[in-house]
Amino acid sequence: VRHRVRWTTAQVGLTREARGVMTVLYENPELVWLGFKDPSFPLPKVIENLFPHRVSLLGLARTRLRHLITQAESRKFGTELNPWLLYKYVSGVNAVRLRKLLSTLEGEDYPSNPANAFRQLRQATLGGTLEMPEVDLHNDIGGYATVKQQLCTEILDVLTRKDQHIDSEEIKRIEELIPKGMIFWGPPGTGKTLFAKGIATALGAAIQVVSGPELKSKWVGESEENLRQIFLKARQSAPAIIVFDELDSFASARGTYTGSGVEHSMVNQLLTEMDGFHKEEMVFIIGTTNFVESLDPALMRPGRFEFHLHIPYPDNDARREIIKIYDKKMKLDMNEEALEFAVKRTGRGYLTPTGTPFSGDHINAMCRSLARLRLREDKKEETTPQDVEKALTEWVDRPKMTKAEELVLATHESGHAICSLHCDNTPNIERITIESDNPWAFGYVQHQDHANRYIQTRGYYFDAIVVALGAREAENLLLDDISLGAVQDIQTATAIARDMVEVHGMGGPEVGVTRYRSDEHDNLRRAGLSEAQKEAIDRAIHEIIEEARQRAVEIIRENKATVEMLRDLLLEKRTIDSKAFTELMGPKPAEDKTSKTRKSRKKTS
Repeated sequence: VRHRVRWTTAQVGLTREARGVMTVLYENPELVWLGFKDPSFPLPKVIENLFPHRVSLLGLARTRLRHLITQAESRKFGTELNPWLLYKYVSGVNAVRLRKLLSTLEGEDYPSNPANAFRQLRQATLGGTLEMPEVDLHNDIGGYATVKQQLCTEILDVLTRKDQHIDSEEIKRIEELIPKGMIFWGPPGTGKTLFAKGIATALGAAIQVVSGPELKSKWVGESEENLRQIFLKARQSAPAIIVFDELDSFASARGTYTGSGVEHSMVNQLLTEMDGFHKEEMVFIIGTTNFVESLDPALMRPGRFEFHLHIPYPDNDARREIIKIYDKKMKLDMNEEALEFAVKRTGRGYLTPTGTPFSGDHINAMCRSLARLRLREDKKEETTPQDVEKALTEWVDRPKMTKAEELVLATHESGHAICSLHCDNTPNIERITIESDNPWAFGYVQHQDHANRYIQTRGYYFDAIVVALGAREAENLLLDDISLGAVQDIQTATAIARDMVEVHGMGGPEVGVTRYRSDEHDNLRRAGLSEAQKEAIDRAIHEIIEEARQRAVEIIRENKATVEMLRDLLLEKRTIDSKAFTELMGPKPAEDKTSKTRKSRKKTS
């Protein structure tokens, strides 16, 4: 006897029909078969105790596949049918469903390419909200060569080798090597979900993107039921990929929850579902997150989310390739100069209005803005760097400054630039502007990437203090007054000097080569130090800052006319790029730059 019983999905109670069936079961112990459409559904204990065995009919065993296909049907897959490859597309259907699918295959017998038959199976097994993406990992995603290489080497190439084998033992050995759970982590907008779709396309897999908050429900048990249904549909539609977007929204470390505690049950359910996978099932789980450190450790161990892929902000090469893709797709017709300007303009040192570096999404928004600009102006000629800048800053709400305020700002930025020009440890200037698109800075001096990004010297830090204080000293000398705009520069100079003395042992003989701080909090910064030690540290910090300030004063005084010339040009042009700056100032001095500074540094080295 077979009964189909539906419990309420929230499992708060049983329906009237379910309670009636329970009575029938207890009164008729000879009833031995109870059937459910959802094999992952948890039975109430009062029912489960009546049945000693539980059998899942989801999918079919790979070893039985060869007994379920006729010779006539095998002809649709070419002269030689690889049953192991066929299993990849039918692992989630039961035997009855498989027979129906195979009997309806259309197309010629013995085709040279069995792709048509596999395509029919793929469409027939696609169910629920799963979709078939069309994202080429190499052609539709720009840059990120290392990320792509890691995906291909660790995942895609291994699966390709598996599909090429017909030896069962070798296939099983390879399946043991394939991670079914993956974590894609990195800043927002860097393409984590896009990479997941690229993997799905390469595997011919269906994909379902699930947002963490969408799974949560106020009803007891319904969140776990939502998870079960997602896994069930994915297994029935294998090969499939489930993407949990913002995984940290419900899978953060247990014990850190502040809500109803439903997250704890959801994590447990997720672990249960992942542990229930069979190696031969082509179902992969990808979790994306911006905060990988907050995820539950139980998820991160081998056997679950064991493959971790970092997708950072795009570097120069990646941004160039991303822009090329959008240039072709949106028909921007960018010339080489505009392309390189766009790469630099979205690069290191430039921030978005929200204060973050440029991600792939930001680059996409820039290109769409540029496309709208060309459409609005009916522009037929090539896109220029000026067009790119306009697309980025056309609607920026800049403050309306008076002439007097602009004079102070131009003097301030010229002081930074001239000091930078005469400090041998600072990189070349990329851009100077008094018309910033950043709401927290009216103007700025942007430097090119430093040749040494990972190892810096005392001279580098000292020159950074000189450049920071140069703006204040330019205001003092040229305007005979000082604005409050230098407060951030003073804070920067003080922080660098503190690190030099308290962390890096660069405070001179009086404080010694000693680390005095390991905590960033000021109230803990000097815990346990004597008053004499504190005074010595303060003197060393003051001496470094004062020495750098005196060097900035010397540079500004010796180059007063140059500062004034640069200031006037800034007031006229508003923005000066590296090319115009070099034409105006000449190349950075190569000799006799900081001889006075070198002599004075020996006093505290």
